[in-house]
Amino acid sequence: MPRLPRNNAPRVSGIAYLDVSHAGETYRINLRRMATARRFTLRVRAATQDVVLTMPARGSLSEAKSFAGRHAAWIGAKLRRLPEMIPFEPGTFVPLRGTLHRITHCPAKRGRVWIEDGAASPGSNAGPLLCVSAGAPFVPRRVRDFLVKEARRDIAASVASHAKKLGVGPRKIALRDTTSRWGSCSSSGSLSFSWRLIMAPRFVLDYLAAHEAAHLLHMNHSAKFWAAVGRLTADTARAEAWLKAHGSGLLRFGADQA
Repeated sequence: MPRLPRNNAPRVSGIAYLDVSHAGETYRINLRRMATARRFTLRVRAATQDVVLTMPARGSLSEAKSFAGRHAAWIGAKLRRLPEMIPFEPGTFVPLRGTLHRITHCPAKRGRVWIEDGAASPGSNAGPLLCVSAGAPFVPRRVRDFLVKEARRDIAASVASHAKKLGVGPRKIALRDTTSRWGSCSSSGSLSFSWRLIMAPRFVLDYLAAHEAAHLLHMNHSAKFWAAVGRLTADTARAEAWLKAHGSGLLRFGADQA
């Protein structure tokens, strides 16, 4: 299963981060101590727009700060190239099932959130609109709630279809806003998915549903598992490639509104 970087770094000796400065800028570095690490490494994560320094179990904080300081210019350059975060605000675009929709505030109309054809609006040749009738401060929350609801419906339908073909059934299906993986299956048969899959094209969401449904038969990635996935979808390679190229970009949407 394609994974994304973890969002929160474990605490290191009571200190979760350190700051380094370069050319008038100060950068916060999350610390992560790992028993298997043999050297210091730095990673700038596009998904969460932060920096993680992984260090060996016996590494000292002074060594970590020295290492980060030597790479401060690189950190700054990488952070400046990160894509901008996109809030769920009127006028911005959010993908829904792979198609960009413009968030439009419609306070005078009835209904919470609905979709309209932007091209049908007078004087407009825009694409589809995601219309929200709530008060302005509540628009971001209403958009997010709508996306989660749509994700729940699409994922449940796909899982049910695939599980029926395999003769299995999930114990339950949960939606989360994870940054470590798009979907998972527990040993008890509970499936979990990122609600952000509703922003991806339909074939991506359906592939993830097939992938996790197949785990209800095989809790591994053996040849039998992949054969089961292959019986459910022909989009494995296509979906994996899409997630690798575009998946982390889905985490840019709805900044500070989780």
